[in-house]
Amino acid sequence: MAGSLLVFTASAGAGSLTDNPEKTVKIGLLIQDNKSVAAKQGAEIAVRRANQNGGLNGIPFELVIRSMEGPWGTGSKQAVDLIFNEKVWALLGSHDGRNAHLVEQAATKAIVPFISVWAGDPTLSQAFVPWFFNCVPNDMQQAETLFEEICNKRNISRIFTIYDEGYDSKTAFTNFLKKTRMKMKPDPVQYSYKESEEKSGSLADLIIKSGSECIVIFCEHDNYIKIISLLKQNKLDMPVFSSHYPLNENLVSSGESVLFDRDILIAAPQWSGSGFRSFADEYRKTYGSSAGMAAAYAFDGMNLLIQAIRNAGTSDREQIQKSLEKIVYKGVTGTIRFDEMGNREGPYIISILKNGVPETAD
Repeated sequence: MAGSLLVFTASAGAGSLTDNPEKTVKIGLLIQDNKSVAAKQGAEIAVRRANQNGGLNGIPFELVIRSMEGPWGTGSKQAVDLIFNEKVWALLGSHDGRNAHLVEQAATKAIVPFISVWAGDPTLSQAFVPWFFNCVPNDMQQAETLFEEICNKRNISRIFTIYDEGYDSKTAFTNFLKKTRMKMKPDPVQYSYKESEEKSGSLADLIIKSGSECIVIFCEHDNYIKIISLLKQNKLDMPVFSSHYPLNENLVSSGESVLFDRDILIAAPQWSGSGFRSFADEYRKTYGSSAGMAAAYAFDGMNLLIQAIRNAGTSDREQIQKSLEKIVYKGVTGTIRFDEMGNREGPYIISILKNGVPETAD
């Protein structure tokens, strides 16, 4: 359980790992479950490239993976195992916001740098924990970008929002609602999607009757697919915006991906066309499937940690953390640098999807 983290002592994991013979440079990766192979494979490519380039002064990097499925609290136990038993130099996490909070607590107590490459819960950085960094736009940043596009650039005033009870979905929806209220705009129409209560066509009828000019969806993958299919069946021709959460390629089948291309708009950094194509080609050749957002963010996050460790030149976790604070890295998901709270700095833009990732300009 999360509360068990309170018994940690900071000194147990702090500072240099000189007590551990440096046969490899271990970096821990925490994934949502055993089906979450995209982040694992993206991180593997980063590690493989780093070792082909000499590792850390000849010492190879090693990826140590733990899955977080199981009873609530498993995430903290797996993080503890990586920190204290595997003695990883840093942590990477590709999982939901609830588990990210557990990992953040473990990393903070043990003084270990932690980069999130999927969860965008803004409260992760609001605790002002110097060990936490986020590689994706958080929900507040996404809300700001969506609001700017919808209300200011497109001058849309009637918005229909759909949300469900998933942790990340609800957090993203809540932050978007806060943003509209901060800007003193009328509240969007709010629809809580419950599949068991949804009658065929009723949602489409509500959207039409509301007079809304666009739709913003904050739902988990299964509900998201049903909603997008319903909108297409009813030929509702209006802009559809979304958070990135339901677009995880671990969940999206090849048949479902065609539902998104050129029809769904998301807030994202400006991705590198040449950089992503190089990564995507290697990913397909190695794994026989297409790289999506989960793989790309994990690839960039792992490269960030590798670069920070090389810059620090030591296993001292505090020096690695300080290196991350100053880093500027040109990744496949765009240039990455962090603000004083560990958030990825913008700018962020509204992107259409092409093959499951934000369309690139170059």
